[in-house]
Amino acid sequence: MIYNQWYVILESKELGKSKSVKVKRLNENLALWRDENGEVCCISDKCCHRGASLSCGKIINGKLECPFHGFIYDKAGNVRMIPANGKNKPVPQTMKIQAFKTFEAYGFIWLWWGDDDKTEKEPFFFKELEHFSYATLKDHWAVHYSRAIENQLDVVHLPFVHKSTIGRGNRTLVNGPVVIREKELITFYVNNVKDDGKTVPLKPDEIADYEKLFHLQFHYPNIWQNFISEKIRAFAAFVPVDDENTIVYIRYYQKLIAIPILKELFNYIGKISSIIILRQDKRVVITQLPKKSGPKMDERLIMGDKPIIEYRKHRQELIESNSRNPNENLS
Repeated sequence: MIYNQWYVILESKELGKSKSVKVKRLNENLALWRDENGEVCCISDKCCHRGASLSCGKIINGKLECPFHGFIYDKAGNVRMIPANGKNKPVPQTMKIQAFKTFEAYGFIWLWWGDDDKTEKEPFFFKELEHFSYATLKDHWAVHYSRAIENQLDVVHLPFVHKSTIGRGNRTLVNGPVVIREKELITFYVNNVKDDGKTVPLKPDEIADYEKLFHLQFHYPNIWQNFISEKIRAFAAFVPVDDENTIVYIRYYQKLIAIPILKELFNYIGKISSIIILRQDKRVVITQLPKKSGPKMDERLIMGDKPIIEYRKHRQELIESNSRNPNENLS
């Protein structure tokens, strides 16, 4: 994974107030809970004493109790009390585990995967979506998150994978696409047309007024949005579990309808449509080998793959510039 980044790891509603939750994210087993103020706490899910899973424990006064021997952990990963030693016995400073900074907004929980002294104030989000209502779909894919992301950057697959849904029309010829990257944000403009047997695809720099075209955006490390229309968007967060597994959160956003009951019904219908489209993608993507993409692979890419090429290039730049150890092979 790219180091020194905020990663979406969970939807807020998946973490209640009374119980801790165990998840595997970024190759780490994590225990999450909420303290007395409702703030999200996240530490490694392994007690420093005897290695028990802390996420199985109880929340006591905003802290997490190990279910094995009752050690009490705070949100910084420090053991605050060892019952067997008595309440008045100081706890050695060595009794601690790794803690992770979190951020909660827009119905998501982010985790800072990086050095504490490099923590950015808050993660990037497509903030205009705050004014939309939405419905969410959660799905597990048996691939590295980079493969799942690249699928949503792929403008060539639509008439084949989605021929019965969003790929109708047999628009197999791909002009460009035009790809613009501004820092960590990639915007790509799509113009697919029917192949009449005569037309030659336009190169990106030959496309006039590309800003008027249908477009999509991706922001590193793991969120994406599709501009279906001014009032309808599709959003995705590609959450790394480990090198071969990803959780995909798809949201159908809309601001066409605001009437409560009709709004929920409209969002639900949009969600069902999203499920159908996502499963069409998943059926093919999980067959790709290797399960993780990289800067140098045994693939023969074409002009239409330009968004994927740009994604891989900058992802590798970020990995190299943010590595904890130059000799370490980060995922």
